[in-house]
Amino acid sequence: MADGQDRMPAGAKVATGVIVAALGLLLAHNAFKVAWPGVLPTSWWNWLYNALEFAAAGLCGLRCLVRKRERGAWIAIGLGILSFSAGDLYWSITLNSGVSISYPSFADAGYLGFYPAVYVGIALLLRSRFSEIPAGLGLDGMIGALAVAAVGAVVAFGAVLSDTHGAPLTVATNLSYPLADLLLLGIVAGVMALAGRRSSRSWLPIALGLIVFAVTDSIYLIATADNTYVQNGLLDVGWPTALLLIALASWGRAPRARRIRMRTWAMFVLPSGAAVACLALEFYDHYHRIALVAEVLCTTCLLLVIVRLGLSFAENLRMLRGSRREAFTDALTGLGNRRAVKRELEARLAQDPIEPFVLAYYDLDGFKDYNDAFGHQAGDALLTLLGDRIRRALPEAAVFRMGGDEFCVIASESDGGAQVAVRAAAALSEQGTSFSVGCSFGLVHVPSEAADSDGAMVQADTRMYDQKGQRRPSAAAESQGVLLRALAERNRELGQHNDDVAELVEAVCAELGLSPGEIVPIRCAAELHDVGKLAIPDEILNKPGPLDDHEWSFMHRHTIVGERIVASATSLRDVAPIVRASHERWDGDGYPDATAGEAIPLGARIIAVCDAYDAMITTRPYRTAMSADAALRELRCCSGAQFDPHVVAAFERVLARQADIEAAQAGLGADAGTDEADELATA
Repeated sequence: MADGQDRMPAGAKVATGVIVAALGLLLAHNAFKVAWPGVLPTSWWNWLYNALEFAAAGLCGLRCLVRKRERGAWIAIGLGILSFSAGDLYWSITLNSGVSISYPSFADAGYLGFYPAVYVGIALLLRSRFSEIPAGLGLDGMIGALAVAAVGAVVAFGAVLSDTHGAPLTVATNLSYPLADLLLLGIVAGVMALAGRRSSRSWLPIALGLIVFAVTDSIYLIATADNTYVQNGLLDVGWPTALLLIALASWGRAPRARRIRMRTWAMFVLPSGAAVACLALEFYDHYHRIALVAEVLCTTCLLLVIVRLGLSFAENLRMLRGSRREAFTDALTGLGNRRAVKRELEARLAQDPIEPFVLAYYDLDGFKDYNDAFGHQAGDALLTLLGDRIRRALPEAAVFRMGGDEFCVIASESDGGAQVAVRAAAALSEQGTSFSVGCSFGLVHVPSEAADSDGAMVQADTRMYDQKGQRRPSAAAESQGVLLRALAERNRELGQHNDDVAELVEAVCAELGLSPGEIVPIRCAAELHDVGKLAIPDEILNKPGPLDDHEWSFMHRHTIVGERIVASATSLRDVAPIVRASHERWDGDGYPDATAGEAIPLGARIIAVCDAYDAMITTRPYRTAMSADAALRELRCCSGAQFDPHVVAAFERVLARQADIEAAQAGLGADAGTDEADELATA
């Protein structure tokens, strides 16, 4: 919406209405020969013609007084209108007085003064409305202007030139008009080409006024040369109409300055159309000679089209290089991105022979906490700092940012390889009073460990996350640690018992051929299988004598309580069922669910055997400890009833292997003692 400064004052609106009505009156008189005899004298129409031109100059001047924006441009254009009006007034006065007019006259000075003032005004409008004009689009405007001028020169200049004769100053004056009109039309074409579709509406009223002026003037020049001009005809309405259109255009809302954007089709259509038009004129010249000025304009236009093609080609090359640079560059740090890593790997692997190198992936530790604490802008600043630091620290290596908080380094083995990777890890670290950012990394030697780029990237990524997983405590480990600490604080002996059971459980799992992924939750359940005893009163847990039925029923609930405690940690939910079933029996007489056989989780069956063995060889308040052999015989006796036979057999093999290792270590110790005694005796 236009503000108050963009609205035309009421007085200006009234004046505009009067001027338009007077123009209509002149049009009716000149076009339809409405003379109103006896009312208006014949000479009155000449003065109305001059008054309309001065009214247009006054309307433009009033605009300059009311509005500040683009004032300089409209002052120049207003002075041009005033100069033309003054020249026309001098012509009318001289013509009506019957005095012979010499060429060139003061009227010619006024007429010709219109053009430079308008040229300056248009230049100032361009400067005000466009913050920057690309060189290519500026050249497009010149090409369009030259093409229009060339066509106009063929149409109008030849007729004027053929009728021009006399003194050099007279010839120069007569030729100035068609040249100035052609240049004016060319400027209009160039400005509209620069403005484009979005801004053409603000330029259209100005362009329309200038076109009407140039066309009227050109027709007048041709008619004068052909002796067909009729005074006070329809043609004479053209000049005041054009000047009034320009003056009204000055009151239009001035658009905000903007940057011209390169338009795909305009870049092609305008130069191509201008070139076709000029080539057509050159072809026409072979059969019908055209004026020299038209020939010069055509040649100049074609040369500029060639220059424009060169600029377009250079611009496309710059855009292509920029796009490729952006495609392979991280915008934040300026390092190469993931595509650049792929390209570098493929280039190195394409060598024959392949020079060995190291590929290392890095992931920042603690960066998410830094981002959450200080914000993403601070995080971006830290990434930029680390990127610059690692680039300066490793001038011999290729450094990349993979995205997020991941970096990559490729270094030749001849430059240090693995040592370079370690230096990179040190560079990707930063500490402050309230934060600490380090990194985990994984490296792969190429081509000894990976023969292609995809394999190398996958392997480096896997090793990086393996190290990150070892460094960063998982949620499951943290929850487990809290529970074990609570259990140890409640009963130190119970905490030690769980550790011993867990060691035995892990050995039996390995004996049964379980994978590391299967062993982890079972060992965790072994460490936590007694966590439910946190809810058992001390007088029951530490009772020196046998428990009564009520106390046993209370004790049998500890596995259910343990399941609830463990399941409350989301990361330990797969461990909870094993804890619940850790006191079930193979024959189904266990608790709490009386589950039997293989329906009992394998981890719970293993824990049951190991827990029973450790309990039997440990002194309790209500009994003394059994020997290892006696405990093993008890397990064999209960195999197939209380315990899984396959687990018992595996447990026996584990104990036998441990016994062999202990015996071997004892033998080595004895031999060492004998040798020492011999040395002392010899001494």
